[in-house]
Amino acid sequence: MLELKNIKKSYKTGSFKQTALKDVDVKFRTEEFVAILGPSGSGKTTLLNIIGGLDRYDSGDLIINGKSTKKFKDSNWDSYRNNCIGFIFQSYNLISHISILENVEMSTILSGYSKKRRRKMSIDALEKVGLKDHIHKKPNQLSGGQMQRVAIARALVNNPDIILADEPTGALDTKTSKQIMDLIKEVAKDKLVIMVTHNPDLAKEYANRIIEFKDGEIISDSSPVKDDENKNDKFKIKKTSMNYLSAISLSFNNLKTKKGRTFITSFASSIGIIGIALILSLSNGFKLKIDDFEKDTLAQMPLIISEQTMDLNSMKNMANEKDNLEEYSNKKKIYPQKTMEANVHINKITKEYLDIIENIDNDLIGGLSYTRITGLNIFTKQNDEVKAVEKELFSSLPSNKDGTSSTVMTDNFEIIYGSESTNKEDLFLLVDSKNRINEKVLEILGYKDKKEINFDDIIGKEFKIVLNDDYYNENNGFFTINNDLNDLYNKENNITVKIKGIIRGKKDNMFGEMSGTGIFYNKSLMDYIIDKNKESEIVKVQSDKNYNVLTMTQFEKDEDKENMISFLGGNSIPKAIQIYPKDFESKDKIIKELDKYNKSKSKEDKILYLDQSELMTSLTGNIMDAITIVLIAFSSISLIVSSIMVGIITYTSVLERTKEIGILRSLGARKKDITRVFNAETLIIGLCSGVLGILIARLLIIPTNIIIENLSKLPDVAKLNPKHAIILITISVILTLIGGLIPSRIASKKDPVIALRTE
Repeated sequence: MLELKNIKKSYKTGSFKQTALKDVDVKFRTEEFVAILGPSGSGKTTLLNIIGGLDRYDSGDLIINGKSTKKFKDSNWDSYRNNCIGFIFQSYNLISHISILENVEMSTILSGYSKKRRRKMSIDALEKVGLKDHIHKKPNQLSGGQMQRVAIARALVNNPDIILADEPTGALDTKTSKQIMDLIKEVAKDKLVIMVTHNPDLAKEYANRIIEFKDGEIISDSSPVKDDENKNDKFKIKKTSMNYLSAISLSFNNLKTKKGRTFITSFASSIGIIGIALILSLSNGFKLKIDDFEKDTLAQMPLIISEQTMDLNSMKNMANEKDNLEEYSNKKKIYPQKTMEANVHINKITKEYLDIIENIDNDLIGGLSYTRITGLNIFTKQNDEVKAVEKELFSSLPSNKDGTSSTVMTDNFEIIYGSESTNKEDLFLLVDSKNRINEKVLEILGYKDKKEINFDDIIGKEFKIVLNDDYYNENNGFFTINNDLNDLYNKENNITVKIKGIIRGKKDNMFGEMSGTGIFYNKSLMDYIIDKNKESEIVKVQSDKNYNVLTMTQFEKDEDKENMISFLGGNSIPKAIQIYPKDFESKDKIIKELDKYNKSKSKEDKILYLDQSELMTSLTGNIMDAITIVLIAFSSISLIVSSIMVGIITYTSVLERTKEIGILRSLGARKKDITRVFNAETLIIGLCSGVLGILIARLLIIPTNIIIENLSKLPDVAKLNPKHAIILITISVILTLIGGLIPSRIASKKDPVIALRTE
């Protein structure tokens, strides 16, 4: 079964060379109890380590079931130790931070058995050695004899072919030694047991073969194997592997024994995470506040299309234009500079363009407002006296394309008295957050010098709008205004409009601070007036004349005539359009439609729009991003320091767990399994530090928000995005893994024989 041919082994310490084994030739039977005797330093333990695959021979050959091991790789030796060898050490070599059941299970874990099967195998092995009732105890809760029984159970659990016992009773009293030897002898009935001892009495009493060693050579063998006894059985070794969950479990149990240090390490490593988490919370919170603010400002800053607009691209190009001119020059020369007028673009709003706007998806537009210069002939009656009203005090409400209330209205304003309506006859009075209204408007309403006015007195207040044919009198192509106000007020065709409700900007909305600017009408009113007035006599005459039919003066430009016709209500083309997108995403889609119109147009025929919200968004967004990046860069330094510290802590752990490394290697753990164990430890520390950092940051957000609110009146600014939390925890794990890579590699390269001797 097992044969050593001309095995040589020596050790070098500097220039000194010590020979441990000299041309050792020996064969072992499949089932026998062999005792190897000899004084200290004779090479007994070295022989045992070579047979067990813990140490490598310099020359010769170790033959297992007829197969040479000369070409064995590390993985072959690992599998051999796990499948074929069971070690029983003098000092037990149990892993102290796990239970005895888990100690015994370790071999089966490396063999890849299922959890259910390996648990049964381990309990059965412990039952054989009489420790079934102690399976959940830690090694330090057992006596020396009990710990040696655990070591025997661990050696037997995988049913190996060979049991190697190195002074198994060296640390035990006489009574316990006898119990252990009886147990080993029982094992030797169907296995090869090779025991190293310096006690000849023990060897003679229990072993059926005694080999004596001296100075690295066999000097006697009580029952050498004959050539005709040799049997070459089929050689099979199952590969070993420790899965990640087992590695994590082993490392977690180790960390539990060092709770204080683990917590301090995790806390120190989490400082960088805390800093970055707070920075991201503030950045995220401020961005949310800005988004809320920008949502409000969309109503104030719509996409504006007017007759004249600034070409912002031209202005940017002019600002960035390099002219190579020297600042504060002493040269006696003057250079031309482009004027601002060069950047003014004239928009020619056409019926075709209005159709483009009308065809934009209703779901994208929160409100739409047209500005027309059509004159409103408005009158009111105060104390039976008719008075003309300035049309500037009346404004159009933003509405949907069909005239219904827009989201700009519903999101930003509330009706505090009266009821909502889209009828052309219904008006609304706008008050500010303190229910104030401009004195000029109050005077028109008939409440001059009054300290306060009841809502009920306002509701139902009437105005008369006079149409062109009643407002203008014709005399041979020349028109004059009817100055009989009472007559105008009582015309049959007049449009009677009334105040239907009182509106106010919503709380915590910028509109809430707007002063009462006047009276608002629905889009349907202006559409009706234009529809009536464009058929009026004055519009028809003015359309045929090149002079102003009111002043009889010649128009200098065609634009002047067009403006006059628009003023009279003869043209429905607006002078300006305000498009209120529902949100920024909708705005982008609207802009795409507007830009599509311009693609096929010449520079002069393009219609440019002013997007004020974009300027604010880009400015605030760039500032916040720049501040966040700089602060994160500073905080990241602590993350790097944390990684270095984790590396140091992991290296300390490697030093502390050196013996455990040796134990795992003796059980068949591969080098990569050892690396995996320590990587698992750094992973756990990284996960703990990341989670701890997020929890602490989350707690610190509370006082941070209190301080910011006291200083700036902004509540709940710091808000940690869950995505940021997950990313930071992941970064913490990755950095700690990187920090532990070198110590983990060092651990995997440790010599198992030397590691086992470490205390």
